[in-house]
Amino acid sequence: MNGVRIADLKNHLSEHLRRVRRGSAVTVFDRDSPIARLIPYEEAPGGLEVRPRRAGSLRPNEVPLPPPLALDRDVVDLLLEERQGDR
Repeated sequence: MNGVRIADLKNHLSEHLRRVRRGSAVTVFDRDSPIARLIPYEEAPGGLEVRPRRAGSLRPNEVPLPPPLALDRDVVDLLLEERQGDR
């Protein structure tokens, strides 16, 4: 395990980053406790794929909404009551 203390990391940051770039992981210590690990960056495989809409599927603005809830109280009153409970 390649370990480095915070002061040494600050003083020799470029050197440690070159080690990471070459493929090494560097563990950062605060006194004797490990607090972070610097690892080489890897691109996510494939990333986000945007697919075309399937034939026959609804557009987002065409999806039917569920019926409104039948409540005996006003929704705003319920919200205000919930927020007052946090104070």
